[in-house]
Amino acid sequence: MAVKKILIVDDSPTDRQFFMETLSKHGFQCVTAESGDEAIAKSKTEKPDLILMDVVMPGTNGFQATRAITRDEATKHIPVIVVTSKNQETDRVWGMRQGAKDYLVKPIDAKELLAKIAAIK
Repeated sequence: MAVKKILIVDDSPTDRQFFMETLSKHGFQCVTAESGDEAIAKSKTEKPDLILMDVVMPGTNGFQATRAITRDEATKHIPVIVVTSKNQETDRVWGMRQGAKDYLVKPIDAKELLAKIAAIK
């Protein structure tokens, strides 16, 4: 499955802008959400090929949203890459246990991000 449409979930306008600019210039269609709840809703309405999920957000955090998306019949086929400033090994393990396919720590290197997206099957 080729990734074309990416849902960017982050409460930081700066981070959303970075992802939008980086991914758009590589031909990806980008949709954004500012919260875990919005991410869960948009995963159903927008049907993205991939979700980039921040963790630290008000309300439903990224771990909770990832778990909800990857366990829902309608959205469980959508791969999630957690993208966060939380760089402890326990955070990485927990993120993967919630159903994430990969885990990246901010600040994000554009080349590494594109390589992780290319590796998604």
